[in-house]
Amino acid sequence: MEIKGLSEDNIKKISDIKNEDKWVKDFRLESFQKFKDISMPNFGPNISLNFDDIIYYKANDLDKKIENNWNNVLKPVVDELDSLGVLESEGHLGGMGVQYESEVIYHSMLKELEEKKVIFTSIEVAIKKYPEIVKKYFGKIVSNGENKFAALNSSVFSGGSFIYIPPNTKLERPLQSYFRINSRNMGQFERTLIIVDDNSDLHYIEGCTAPSYSESALHAAVVEIYVGKNSRCRYSTIQNWATNVYNLVTKRALVDDGGTMEWIDGNIGSKVTMKYPCCVLKGDNSTGTCITISVASREQIQDSGARMIHLGKNTKSNIISKSIAQNGGNATYRGKVVINSNALNSSSTVKCDTLILDEASKSDTIPTNCCFNLSSNIEHEATVAKINEDSLFYMQSRGISKERATELIVLGFLDKFREELPMEYAVELNQLIKRNL
Repeated sequence: MEIKGLSEDNIKKISDIKNEDKWVKDFRLESFQKFKDISMPNFGPNISLNFDDIIYYKANDLDKKIENNWNNVLKPVVDELDSLGVLESEGHLGGMGVQYESEVIYHSMLKELEEKKVIFTSIEVAIKKYPEIVKKYFGKIVSNGENKFAALNSSVFSGGSFIYIPPNTKLERPLQSYFRINSRNMGQFERTLIIVDDNSDLHYIEGCTAPSYSESALHAAVVEIYVGKNSRCRYSTIQNWATNVYNLVTKRALVDDGGTMEWIDGNIGSKVTMKYPCCVLKGDNSTGTCITISVASREQIQDSGARMIHLGKNTKSNIISKSIAQNGGNATYRGKVVINSNALNSSSTVKCDTLILDEASKSDTIPTNCCFNLSSNIEHEATVAKINEDSLFYMQSRGISKERATELIVLGFLDKFREELPMEYAVELNQLIKRNL
C-alpha cells in the first residue's frame, strides 16, 4: 500500500487505513488547512521540495500486527536491520520499537517494566488503548500551527512512539526506537509523545538511517515530552540520514517544578537539517540541557542548535554545540534563550565550538539571547578553529599518518558529546565519524 501526493483525500485515506476515531481524523484535516496557510521557514537553508512527489504512507502488509518476535518479521527486513546493528543493541535495552517506512513493525519490552505499569508502544496503539492520556498531551506542547512542517506531520503522521512512565518509577535500562526510510521519495512522519510522571526517570534513545538515492526524501517528525515534578528525561539520538534526506524536526519538552530535561542530539548526514530541541522550563527550579554535534560535509547543510525558554524561578539551562565542517559543508549553530521577566534568579550558559577542516567549508553562529529581569544572566561563548597544524606535525613526527591524526583530533573535539552516550553508542558514533571524515 502506497499513498503519494498531498491532498485532503489522501489524508483521509491514511486515517481510514488506521481506523482512527473522528477526533484524530478531524485533527489531521485541521492541520492540513494550517499547513496550506503557513509559509515555508523565512530563515535558514533553502528547502526545495515538491510535496506532490513525496510518498506519505507506505506499508508492505496492512493486516499484520506489530510483532514481538524477530522470527515473524520478513527475513530481508530482519537481515537489513541486523546489518545496521539494531538487533544486537536490543540486549542492552529495557524495550525497543522499530519503524520501517510508515509503520512500526516490531515492539518489545521487559516484563518487569510491564509490571511497573510502564507503557511503551506505537502512537497508533496508544490512541486506541489510552485515549484519555493521549488527548491530554497530544498536540499541546507542539501545536499543529507551530510551523509548516509541524503542520505537515500533524496531517500525515504515521508511526512513532508513545511512552508513559508512572509516578515514582525509575528505569534501569534505556528504551529505544529505530526509524528506517528505505524507499525513493519517501517521507517519514513519526510522532513521538513521552510523559515522565512525577518523581520518575527515563532514558530514551532514537536511531535513524536511510539509503542514498538521487531523489530527495523527507523526514519531518514531531517530538513532545512532558517532564513531571522532580523527574528526569534524557533523549539521546544519533541520526545518520543519507545525503538526499531533508531532516526537518520539531522537538519540545515542557518541564515542571524541579524537573530535568536533557537532549543529547547528533546529526551526521542528511542534505539539510533544521532541528532545534527546546526546553520550556515552566516549573521553578527546573533544568534544561542540550548537547549537540553536527557534521557537515560536501553539499550538506547542518542548521541546528537549541532553544531554552525560562518561565519558572531559579531555572537553569546549558547549551553545548559542537560542529564540524569539511569538504565544503556548512555547519551552523542557531539558538535561542529567553529568560522571562518572572523567571527570577535564573541562568543560562551557551557554548558553541566549530572545527573547520578545509578552506571550502563554512560555519555561522546565530544566537538570540534575551533576558528580561535583572536577577538573571546569560553567558554565551563561541569559537571557530581550524585543525592545529602544530598538533598534526607533532603526531606525524611520531609516525601517525595525517588522516589518522586528523581523526584523533576530531574525536577529541567531540569528547563532551561522546561522554553522554552509553558505551555501545559511543563506539557506534566513533565509527560513524570515521566513515564521514
